[in-house]
Amino acid sequence: MFRIFVTNPDSVLFFAAEELKKYLRMMMPEAGEIKIAFDPAAKEGFRLGLMQEMGLDVSDVRDTVLDDILYLDTDKTGGVIAGDNPRSVLLAVYEYLRRNGCRWLFPGPDGEYIPKQTVKPVKLRHVPSLRYRGWCNEGAMARDTMPEMIDFTPKVGMNVMMIQFRVPKTFYNRYYAHSRNEENFAPLAITKEQVMQWTSECEAEAAKRGLQLHTMGHGFTIEPFGVDTTEAWTAIPEDALTPENRECLAMIDSKRAFFGGSPINTNFCMSNPRARAKVAAYITDYAQKHPNADYIHVWLADAHNNHCECDACRQKTPSDWYMVLMNDIDAALSAKNLAARIVFIAYVDTSWAPLVEKIQNPDRFTLMLAPISRSYTSTLPDGCVNAKTIPFQHNKNTMPKTLNDYLAYFADWKKTWDGTSLCYEYHFWQHQHYDPSGMALAKRIYEDVGVYQGVGIDGLIQCGSQRSFFPHGFAYYVHARTHFDRSLSFEEIAADYFSHAFGESYKDFLAFFEKVEKAIPMKFMEGELGTAVTPGSSRNFYNPALAAQLESAAALADEALALVAANRPCTELVQATSLRLVELFASYLKPLSRFLAMKARGEDANALQCAEEMRVAMGKHEPELMRYLDQWQCFRFIQRIAQNQHVMQ
Repeated sequence: MFRIFVTNPDSVLFFAAEELKKYLRMMMPEAGEIKIAFDPAAKEGFRLGLMQEMGLDVSDVRDTVLDDILYLDTDKTGGVIAGDNPRSVLLAVYEYLRRNGCRWLFPGPDGEYIPKQTVKPVKLRHVPSLRYRGWCNEGAMARDTMPEMIDFTPKVGMNVMMIQFRVPKTFYNRYYAHSRNEENFAPLAITKEQVMQWTSECEAEAAKRGLQLHTMGHGFTIEPFGVDTTEAWTAIPEDALTPENRECLAMIDSKRAFFGGSPINTNFCMSNPRARAKVAAYITDYAQKHPNADYIHVWLADAHNNHCECDACRQKTPSDWYMVLMNDIDAALSAKNLAARIVFIAYVDTSWAPLVEKIQNPDRFTLMLAPISRSYTSTLPDGCVNAKTIPFQHNKNTMPKTLNDYLAYFADWKKTWDGTSLCYEYHFWQHQHYDPSGMALAKRIYEDVGVYQGVGIDGLIQCGSQRSFFPHGFAYYVHARTHFDRSLSFEEIAADYFSHAFGESYKDFLAFFEKVEKAIPMKFMEGELGTAVTPGSSRNFYNPALAAQLESAAALADEALALVAANRPCTELVQATSLRLVELFASYLKPLSRFLAMKARGEDANALQCAEEMRVAMGKHEPELMRYLDQWQCFRFIQRIAQNQHVMQ
């Protein structure tokens, strides 16, 4: 009945054809075999190809390699499914299937909703609202779940995958060592060589789908000087440096050494032309060896107030020296005729814009804002006005506290930078664990995307766990769909997600999560509702008046279990999985409510013990929850609440 013709030989189009075939067969099990063939002249069946080769207009996007256009013109038996690049064709296939009722709510086959129905005609031409739509690895990574997350990415309209660090062993080690869950599972040792294999596997899966691949980030400030950053933030002996390379490190308190003992947190002496030349040569060599990287991120050290204090470095701000470095990198890449794209970052000390220096070849570069220290309990303050920036002070800076503050610093950057910009966000880092309902975070993402788009930022890369789907995947769905189509309302996205996750009773589940949001305010878990300052603490949770409200969430756990029981059995696997996640969430919510009430009453010792008991109890479910909850990351941040610690600690 159906035939699929690929009109361009690119391998991504053949993968798109296989995906179309698979889901058509699943939707119509009795439809029979579907043949796939290469035929640039095909006039019938489904024709998958590039818009340019089909005579379709692509003039409304700036760059057909980076920007996506989805084109659909189908009837009941076939038609054109096209895009302006191979990735866009795959995105168009998934959007065609979505418009025929398919949904992907979280990674893995259990997250699929595939209706059993004949296909309907679809006519669509769509340019996603933002160019950069994706994520970067963080938390505790498992080999099993990374390919599933990559597979999930284009199914919800995202197009970017970033692998942070040259060898991201520290992220994999967190999972396989079962850190923060040692009581339940024995650790497994992994090697650098294994992680390099797994990284190549991830890159191959991304290439199969034509995703934009972003690489590196931290590391370029120290690796050119002979230091291996495989162990990331772990301190290493000072004798790892030769005397010659030690002279290239940043001088702080009259000493050139690893900052806090950690290479990845260490900057180099950017006024030293020999040191800059080594960094530029190292990055050029990296670009030659990694031609598959669409963007190479060149970030400075992962710490703040740690820049070189030598007399020469003090003559310019770190951001000015950073621009000098970017121009050196551009010259080195140009000398080798390399077209590598470079991302530079407004992060910690470089949140302050340069005063003098500018990038000479903006076509090679993209600016990325990284507002790590902002509050996540509001997007912009009510009735906000443009915030004022504070002058830069060498190694004595106080980080911005709100998105409004960060946008003021970004506005300063825009005075010297008129090229493309994106944002590196942290919604799915610690902050998802400070909103157990998942609803406040989803609203924040929806609002943030609109604000960022309004100031000229062309999309977000989420720095957070690839297992961010507990107790549901709504917040991640909002991230994906809002980037893809900014015209969708929050309510539309919520109805879409929850109706497919829970079926006819979805409004009851939506109401339940909204009750959890009200009972456990995200502001409290972020440490913003305390009524007294605890000596020596950087966050405050003491608020006895709120304790009873926090404790009331325990009763909501019983309500959740009743909802689950009332909706079983169900015939859709995705709904059965969603119900099980709610059931497991109930077992998390009860002790969480007690823990938070103890913190509100100032019973810190009891709260710490409760947190430990909760960690061990939840850890027993790690095999079942591994696709959805990052055990290591979740309890890292629960422990920070127990110890009154702040984000930057």
